[in-house]
Amino acid sequence: MIDRRTVKRWPAWVLLILVVVGFLAVGATRASGPSTPEERAVELEKRVACPTCQGESVYESRSTAAENLRNQIHTLVDEGELDDAEILGTIERAFGARVLLVPRATGIDALAWALPAAALVCAVAALVVTFRRWRRDAAAAPEPTEDDRELVAAALASEDEAPAAERDP
Repeated sequence: MIDRRTVKRWPAWVLLILVVVGFLAVGATRASGPSTPEERAVELEKRVACPTCQGESVYESRSTAAENLRNQIHTLVDEGELDDAEILGTIERAFGARVLLVPRATGIDALAWALPAAALVCAVAALVVTFRRWRRDAAAAPEPTEDDRELVAAALASEDEAPAAERDP
């Protein structure tokens, strides 16, 4: 005989497998990054903030400082001696960490990105546990007896008979 719980669980497993396969398919077919030096320079420009503008990347800004940084990025990319992380490190050393639009994935910067995600996962897990507990407790609650029904009916009848002044404070 088939267990009812097993029958209820298999659609969730099938859905999970389909989602994982979908993510793997998307990940396997994604482009691995910029293919030309120009594309690489543009990607770096989008990750560096303009040192004189507020809220703009070097790619978007048309200020003199942004233009100089763009030229520096293109020069470093064209030389081909440094990888992207080293180029960003060079710019960071010159202007400070505030110039990076995408924080590094180490130390406190990594915590700034990981803690909200971890809090979200914990909150969702807590909600799942709480809802399951409520469902289990509701299923375990005994059915009201005839005495319980009579008690509720009597309470409702006495409430209907009470004067309006007593009901409305």
